[in-house]
Amino acid sequence: MVTFDHREPGTAPEDWTAFLDTLHPVLVDLTDIAAVLVVAPHPDDETLGAGGLIAVAADAGLPVHVVLATLGEGSHPDSPTTTPSELAATRAAEFREAVATLHPSVTAEPLGIPDVGLRERPDVLRAALLARLDATAGRTLLVAPWSGDGHRDHRVAGEVATAVAADRDDVALLSYPVWAWHWDDVRAPAAPWHTARALPLTAAIRSRKRAALGTHRSQVLPLSPAPGDEPVVDERHAAHHLRDTEWYFGAMGSGSGSRSRASFDEHYARKPEGWDFDGSWYERRKRALTLAAIPRERYRSAVEIGCATGVLTAALTERADAVLGTDIAAAPLARARIRAPRARFVQAALPDEWPAGHFDLVVLSEVGYYLSPADLDATIDHVLASLDDDGVLVACHWRHPDDQAVSSGDAVDARLTARWPRAALVRHVEDDFVLSVLPGPAVSSVARAQGLVR
Repeated sequence: MVTFDHREPGTAPEDWTAFLDTLHPVLVDLTDIAAVLVVAPHPDDETLGAGGLIAVAADAGLPVHVVLATLGEGSHPDSPTTTPSELAATRAAEFREAVATLHPSVTAEPLGIPDVGLRERPDVLRAALLARLDATAGRTLLVAPWSGDGHRDHRVAGEVATAVAADRDDVALLSYPVWAWHWDDVRAPAAPWHTARALPLTAAIRSRKRAALGTHRSQVLPLSPAPGDEPVVDERHAAHHLRDTEWYFGAMGSGSGSRSRASFDEHYARKPEGWDFDGSWYERRKRALTLAAIPRERYRSAVEIGCATGVLTAALTERADAVLGTDIAAAPLARARIRAPRARFVQAALPDEWPAGHFDLVVLSEVGYYLSPADLDATIDHVLASLDDDGVLVACHWRHPDDQAVSSGDAVDARLTARWPRAALVRHVEDDFVLSVLPGPAVSSVARAQGLVR
C-alpha cells in the first residue's frame, strides 16, 4: 500500500519531464468514440487528471459526462475555520464552475458518497456508470483514476471502472494519475508506463484547463492564514497537470493486445524476484491450494505456462516425472533454473511459441489475463490439442483489478469454462482468486479413480 503526505515536496516536476521525454507513447485517438464518461473521486480530479481530454472531446462535439463520487469534504481535516459540511457546499459549487469552464456542454452527476467512503459504496458508483453506459449508443471512452494512485477513493474508483470496462465490449478505458506524480519514483516507477497514452494539448486547451483548476479555490489557495488551511494542490503539484500533454495508462482498442515481453522485462529489471512468492502467506496458501486441487498424485509430463521464478515449478517436480516451465521473460528463468534444477525451462511467448509435445498436466497460473481475447482462445486451443485424455488443466487467477492485465481473472475463468468440453472437476472461488481444474475425457473423480466409489 502506498503512503504519502501531500504536504511533502514529492517528486519534482522537472524529474518527470526528463522521464517523459524518453517515452514514445501511443496518442489518444477519439476517432471511434461516441461519448466520454469521466469518473472523479473528488472535485478537481476531473480537471487535474482529464481536464484537457474533457475539453478536447467536448470541442469535437462528443457528449461528455462526469460522475463525481464524493464532494471532498475531508480535504482539510485540521482546518480551524471551515467545517466539512461547509467544504462540501463550497467544493460542489467549485466543481460546477470548473466543468462549465472546460466546456459548457459537459454534464455532471454528483453521487454524494462520503469522502474517503467509496470503499464502502462501490455499488453506487458502479450503478451510475452502468446506467450511463446503457443509455449511450456507440462506443464510450471511460476515463477514471489509476487504481494504484495511492488514495483509497482513487483506488476504488479505478477498480470499479476497470471491472465495468472488462465486462463490456462497448467501453474503452483510460486511467489517469493524480497523486502518483507526487510519490512515484522516476528511477523505478511503479506506474504502468509501458501502457502510456498521451494527449497533446493546444495552448488554448491548456489555458482553459488552467482556468478550470483555478475555480477550485478551496484546493489551490489557502482557506486562511491559519495552520490546517494550506492549499492541497500547490503550484508544484499543479505543474504535473498543466503540461502540454495529458498522460494516461491503458489501451483504448476494442481488442487490446497481449501484454508485451518488454513490459515483463522492465518488471523483472525492477523486481528480480517478480512477486513475493516465497514470503507472502497469500502466495504460499494459494500455492498449497493449487497443488492440493491437482487430482492425481503423480503425472508423467507437466508444463507450467508463465512459471516466473519457478517457485510452483519446483513443487511440481515432486508430482511429475518430467516438468517443463515456460515464461515470456528470460530473467526469471535464470532464477527458476536454480530453484528447480530437476525441471527444464524454455523462454516462450503465448500463443505462438507453445511448447511441443503432449502433457497430462498443464498449469496456467496468473497468466491468462495478460493475453488478449484472441491469444487466450489460441492458447486454449493449444492446451486442448496437447493434453492427454487422462490429463487436466489447472488454472488459477487473481480476481482483483491489475493495471498490467488485459482482462480479468473472472473473464479468463469464464472463457476457459465456456470453451472446455467438460465441466470443471474442481472450482474454488474466493474473493482473491478463482481456481479451476478442467479434465480431459478420461479423467474421473479422485474417489472413483481410487476405487472408493463405483
